[in-house]
Amino acid sequence: MRACVLILDSCGVGALPDAADYGDADSNTIANTARAVGGLRLPNLQNLGLGNIIDIAGVPPTQIPSMFYGKAAQMSAGKDSTVGHWEHFGIITRMPFPTYPHGFPQVIMAEFERQTGYKAIGNKPASGTEIIKELGEEHLKTGALIVYTSGDSVFQIAAHRKIVDIPELYRCCRIARQIMSGEHGVSRIIARPFDGEPGSFYRTEERHDFSLEPTTKTGLDILKEAGKEVISIGKINDLFAGIGITESNPTKSNANGIDVLIEVLGRQFDGLVYINLVDFDMLWGHRNDYKSFAAGLEYFDTRLPSILEQLQPGDLFIISADHGCDPTTPSTDHSREYIPILAGIRGGNRGIGGDLGIRKSFSDIGATVLDYCGLHQTTGDSFLRSIK
Repeated sequence: MRACVLILDSCGVGALPDAADYGDADSNTIANTARAVGGLRLPNLQNLGLGNIIDIAGVPPTQIPSMFYGKAAQMSAGKDSTVGHWEHFGIITRMPFPTYPHGFPQVIMAEFERQTGYKAIGNKPASGTEIIKELGEEHLKTGALIVYTSGDSVFQIAAHRKIVDIPELYRCCRIARQIMSGEHGVSRIIARPFDGEPGSFYRTEERHDFSLEPTTKTGLDILKEAGKEVISIGKINDLFAGIGITESNPTKSNANGIDVLIEVLGRQFDGLVYINLVDFDMLWGHRNDYKSFAAGLEYFDTRLPSILEQLQPGDLFIISADHGCDPTTPSTDHSREYIPILAGIRGGNRGIGGDLGIRKSFSDIGATVLDYCGLHQTTGDSFLRSIK
């Protein structure tokens, strides 16, 4: 039994009913991006049924979609990548992870400096590209680590590779992970290495996320304990702190992630391949770069046939997201949105899809995967019978 869950990071499809509580009432990542560029060209996603989920300029609904389509609401509090992915596989987070709109408390920063042996500068919410422009030169002169956060629950550490090598940066992140626990248990500690010269600094590909461990057993654990393979591609392994994963494949970009996915699908395995394509979030959503976001969607669409060709008869395939990050709104943070669902079984239902409606929880995805594998996830309602 082979299942593939492909997450287009940040590709939400409209504000949730409580989005205004998060400042996201006008967010609709895919639809707003399409409108901003005068329409998207996504013929393959259109054929699957993407345009049947919501109105998307350039992607009209199709009368005979080849996959089942719908959208899912989020039961968890928050709008973080960790929260979203955990909910996919059964964890409902009742309290949002802490955020720090005014920077981290001085007691936290003092302990971080004491344990790492470095001074810290920054300590405020900021765009990652902007803060290295602002403080990168000071970092080069003093060796002080650049610490910053965002609207998300993150403690980020930026350092130039010539000043702090990657293993040392990761060591500092592990210290921060130990410090940021309990009431200060942020979702992720993120290593943000950069390179270049003043005026032309750029972030490098050795980003690494040090997430909290899942609070309870997830669907991934259930799959692994049943002897199934759980193959992660991209940042999935980081988001689950490696728990429930049997094979991890870090990636450098969406293109690289797709290449790895095609290679994995070309193998024989029994279980799940779970992939996150992060560029939509990391490179474009947080920078309000809607043109590149649109181009990224169109690039993914061109690669989709190659992915579908690797599916074997009987394979379960699901495309979804984890939250929004609308690049057309003033905010540069994640947005609280419905996520799309495109789902099908290769060769099943004569290749004709239908409407899955509005699902109550992201966890319906994991429940469907486990149901397909003959297992059970306690959270979520499987839609497997609907797509057979």
